[in-house]
Amino acid sequence: MPQTAAVQTASWIETLSSKVSNRTARVGIVGLGYVGLPLAVEFAKAGFSVTGIDLVDSKVARINCGDSYVQDISSEDLCALVETGKLCATSDFSVIADLDTINICVPTPLRKTKDPDMSYIVSACQEISKYLHPGMLVILESTTYPGTTEELVLPMLSESGLQVGQDFFLCFSPERVDPGNPKYQTRNIPKVVGGVTSACTEMGALFYSQALQNVVPVSSTQVAEMVKLLENTFRMINIGLVNELAMMCDRMGINIWEVIDAAATKPFGFMPFYPGPGLGGHCIPIDPFYLSWKTRQAGIEARFIELAGYVNGQMPHFIVEKVQNALNDCGKAVKGSRIHILGVAYKRDIEDVRESPALDIIHLLKRRGAEITFSDPYVRSICIEGDELFRVDLHSALRDADCAVIITDHSGVNYRAALREARLIVDTRNALRGIASEKIVRL
Repeated sequence: MPQTAAVQTASWIETLSSKVSNRTARVGIVGLGYVGLPLAVEFAKAGFSVTGIDLVDSKVARINCGDSYVQDISSEDLCALVETGKLCATSDFSVIADLDTINICVPTPLRKTKDPDMSYIVSACQEISKYLHPGMLVILESTTYPGTTEELVLPMLSESGLQVGQDFFLCFSPERVDPGNPKYQTRNIPKVVGGVTSACTEMGALFYSQALQNVVPVSSTQVAEMVKLLENTFRMINIGLVNELAMMCDRMGINIWEVIDAAATKPFGFMPFYPGPGLGGHCIPIDPFYLSWKTRQAGIEARFIELAGYVNGQMPHFIVEKVQNALNDCGKAVKGSRIHILGVAYKRDIEDVRESPALDIIHLLKRRGAEITFSDPYVRSICIEGDELFRVDLHSALRDADCAVIITDHSGVNYRAALREARLIVDTRNALRGIASEKIVRL
């Protein structure tokens, strides 16, 4: 590196490091959903001036009014940050010209073919590249396949003529948000970060350390990208295993929940996972297929991932068969039966219905001719094949229903009372644990 370039590089590192350390760096967050908004709030709380960017005008308007739409962020906290000028939102990407850091927290869904949809990342990077300037830190947080940061993001940003690790800094840091978790949230979940160069990694680690409790630097963006996929693939495969065991135990008349509880008494070499009606959320049902897709490009078959995906994908069908058999035993058919769904969120005590197995189960039951109602204290309405269903009163619905199905075991629901009012109840979550009744059909 020529001496003048080396001096200039040292200058950009020193300038940005100083801004980050004294918290005068202007922070930008692209994508203000379950990942981006909590991150923006943490940096604003740490004293940074934060600008959130999102193309959904309703989100921008609600943030600027201090009205939170993310369960883990209270409107009170958000409003205080907005009123003090520490946090604002816009749909105008040109503000990037005045920012020092940008975190990309946009969705990365799968196509129907289970290929990753990179369009949101591409669109965000195209906008960022227009306003990229020397001394800037860019961090991708969107879950993706190993190699995305250097194969996709870096070339787009390098079109500016700026050199990574010298003029600007590029990292990947996997989001680890667990919506509704009262113990582990954005601030105290360890933050993994890997940069394109060592200078990038150091800058990313310095940045996160200002607002988050524990930062874990790794040697490259590819390692950081793989970390997220390992975490969620681990869960997906183990859930697939226990779901398969649940179907085996069902055929053999064995209580899978009792089996797991007994196995969990082993103090080493075992970690309990639990069966359920299927996988939900944006991460576990989706992320492992990024890895599967990437390995196919290298001529490697990800057999565990594909098999676990198949098993987990069969669970909604298995639950519908349980419902049908339970009704048959009562002399009824699914067609024409009134079936009430208890809980449609993808997991307990949150409002998120992304990839929820309840949606698949409702769809399958409707196809068989069932009349469906649902109740969920966190979800007001859902959309099934273009039709919007609104929640109804739990108790009156149970009295009218031929069968109730517990899909999501929200902690605030009295399932003992539900059992007293229901004629028949299929429990996919062991919410009625320890209760003996001929009305209960367990997974």
